Amino acid sequence: MDRISTQAFYGQSMKGLGSQQQQLFRLQQQLSANSKFLTAADDPVAAARALRVSDSLAQSAQYATSRDRATLALSQEEESLKSATNILQNIKTLVVQAGSGALSDADRASLATAIQGNMDQLVSVANADDGNGQFLFAGYKSANPPFVKAANGAVEYMGDQGQRLIQIDVARQISVGDDGRSVFQSVLSSAGHVASASAANTGSGVFGSIGVTDAGAPLAGKDFTISFTGGNYTVATADTPPVVAATGPYVADTPISFGGMQISMSGAPADGDNFSVSTARNAGTDVFAAIGDLVKTLRQPLAGGGDAASARLQNALATANVKIGNAHDNVLTVRSSLGSRMNEIDALDTAGASRDLIDKAYLSDIQDLDMADAISQILQKQTGLQASMGTFAKFNQIALFNYL
Repeated sequence: MDRISTQAFYGQSMKGLGSQQQQLFRLQQQLSANSKFLTAADDPVAAARALRVSDSLAQSAQYATSRDRATLALSQEEESLKSATNILQNIKTLVVQAGSGALSDADRASLATAIQGNMDQLVSVANADDGNGQFLFAGYKSANPPFVKAANGAVEYMGDQGQRLIQIDVARQISVGDDGRSVFQSVLSSAGHVASASAANTGSGVFGSIGVTDAGAPLAGKDFTISFTGGNYTVATADTPPVVAATGPYVADTPISFGGMQISMSGAPADGDNFSVSTARNAGTDVFAAIGDLVKTLRQPLAGGGDAASARLQNALATANVKIGNAHDNVLTVRSSLGSRMNEIDALDTAGASRDLIDKAYLSDIQDLDMADAISQILQKQTGLQASMGTFAKFNQIALFNYL
């Protein structure tokens, strides 16, 4: 019969107690960390999966932060464009008022001052910044104001047409700014023709509205000049050499047709008078220039100028009204684009939040500890350890001298 020495018994008992203590300590660490594994070595496959999901969540959080930045930038631009829209609408209202025949030269000068004030406000809006010194409408040159007044009073664009992009999702970048030239010095491709009278005209001819009769006509989309000589009109393209589109005797209030469109004319044009009918892009797309020309026109007195002066005013107001209306429509279109981009960001936020919920649930399945089961195991281990320690203590007290 083999005998176990006291030393061997003591060593085995201590080893068993140590193992139980280690198991209990590990369970307590897992409970504290709320994790099934404490190091990658505990479960390499699960640890690798957890790392991939954690990386995905971190990347998603970064995209969410980028979307917040993009939303802020777009919101700031939208507020500026809202102000620009209101200013342009105010100017259009003042243009209509300026067309009243009951106004005196002083009245028109007052309107010119009011329009100039609105223009100054529009320049301030166009030079808006984000609160950190970065100008919203300067393109890549955002450190400096994009619009600067020259010595002659003209407003010049000093920015570029760069687009600032932010990565807002795995495969999506979005523009968080629009350059000033695209906003304040452009018109929509759908904008129609713009009529204007030559500053050298001496007659009382006044143009009216332009209507499209045949968008597929051979000369449709061209720029035209209408000239008057000997009671007749000639319409020719602005090409070199020009192409005659229409000729005929001038009859007041009878539309003149050419190039798939027609324009109404009234009054009595003098020999040598000219009128231009140009596409909106070629008629001048700078809203600041259009407003500046309007202010100059309103400050010119009409007293003593007769019908010719009145005709110049009416033609200038009509041209300004169309140009400012085109600029207004362009700003509204940019605002609509901003709204679409902000809606896209909202949709990506919703999709990202849903994806995060799925990833977090999966990560929890991989690494989160079953708290109830862990607590139960700890209680069992504690009970077992206490029993083992009690038994060891009693056996350790046994000695032959106790029985003598």
